[in-house]
Amino acid sequence: MAEEKKVIIDNEDGDSAEINLQMKQAEPQVEENTPDLAAELENLKAELNAKDDRFLRLQADFDNFRKRTAREKSELAAVIEQAFLKDLLPLLDNLSRASEAAESAEQADVETLRKGIEMIKQETVAVMGKHGLEPIETLGKPFDPNYHQAVGTVKDETKDDGLIAAELQRGYIARGRVIRPSMVQVVNNS
Repeated sequence: MAEEKKVIIDNEDGDSAEINLQMKQAEPQVEENTPDLAAELENLKAELNAKDDRFLRLQADFDNFRKRTAREKSELAAVIEQAFLKDLLPLLDNLSRASEAAESAEQADVETLRKGIEMIKQETVAVMGKHGLEPIETLGKPFDPNYHQAVGTVKDETKDDGLIAAELQRGYIARGRVIRPSMVQVVNNS
């Protein structure tokens, strides 16, 4: 006769695993056949030791798997971070050149400096877009608290209530998640 028993094992991370064990129950024998009982007892002990050994091996394999997975996640995060920083290096180089150009010229050509800064801005937007960053559209759109943070209201008879009248700080979304909501002023004519 076999009985199924559920065992729940908790590890140090708070995770738990449920294992179904099938245990054979020894049926009491009425016979007084001592050699058969001793042999059956030895068989049951051997079977229990084998199952204990298998259980310990499975537990060790799971522990190794958990450690390997954590290490791989950490390594992947480091690779992604390095790739992002590598993409930012040209921006840092261009900002350094612009700063040196502004310092070295006695009377810097303001238009040239403005164009240089605009090019750096465009390059920054392209790098951020490559990594999934998108600006949140605001002007003329209805106020949505999931994407916008209202910091004030304005009266504007030409626009409907609840529309965004002005963007004070641009908000961004990265891969569908709001990184920073847009700070906006909302039309309120009442």
